[in-house]
Amino acid sequence: MPELKHKIGFIGAGNMGEAIMGALIRSKISMSDHIYASDINPDRLMILNKRYGIVPVQDNLSVFSTCDVVILAVKPQFFHQAMDPVVSDPGYAIPNRKLIISIIAGISIQKMEALFYGPLGEKSRYFLPIIRVMPNTPALVLAGISGLSANFFATPADIETATIILKAMGKVIEFEEEALDAVTAVSGSGPAYLFFLIECMIEGAIRVGLKPEEARELTVETVRGAIKLYEESGESAVELRRKVTSPKGTTEAAFRILEERQVKAALMDAISTGTARSKELGK
Repeated sequence: MPELKHKIGFIGAGNMGEAIMGALIRSKISMSDHIYASDINPDRLMILNKRYGIVPVQDNLSVFSTCDVVILAVKPQFFHQAMDPVVSDPGYAIPNRKLIISIIAGISIQKMEALFYGPLGEKSRYFLPIIRVMPNTPALVLAGISGLSANFFATPADIETATIILKAMGKVIEFEEEALDAVTAVSGSGPAYLFFLIECMIEGAIRVGLKPEEARELTVETVRGAIKLYEESGESAVELRRKVTSPKGTTEAAFRILEERQVKAALMDAISTGTARSKELGK
């Protein structure tokens, strides 16, 4: 991947922020002395400084003013607490192009534009493009997938910069912002659905007599192998499932229970409910 010369700043240095920092440094997309971070917890910054060599910064305004790319990585409920002092500062201005990338769940581009563009003239807004991103937790092991949506002022070069940053920890797909609620419900919440399936399989295996360590290894390797088969076979999930389900066999008997309990409908409803909740949070 190409090396970015930008100064990249993180406002918020939690797990996902750290995942991006670590991926940027390990992939050599950015050097540690080009990465700046602020956080409500100063001890957290010291840990990241020792771990990666990033530059700890005491306040959000300094990160915002110093960096060419600013990654917003605070919890949604702290968005205004973190950013209101930045935009209300007498020195708030955008003399040079600056890219905002937000990984804050539930904060829409419209909300961010209202905050960041309010004090700015129309010309300055062109220098402050905003890109909203929905990553997921497998990014912590460089196996994530992120949904990306850019606002009107983001150029192809801005989107490419964001894509390079996000590809350091996995794959990236560009969406219209309206689709990000569904992205949140599928890839954002999706790991939890799979962890729940793994949890159920392990507990079920133990219940029928396997040792915990046997149940875990058997389940993990089964899930890993099934995903690899799905990726490499080119066949649909439906067709692969049918191939496992022999008439009057054990899988057919097991699926009879899943169908009786309407597991498929429940999972589909869960995704619909998650999408609706994401929309509510963005209002």
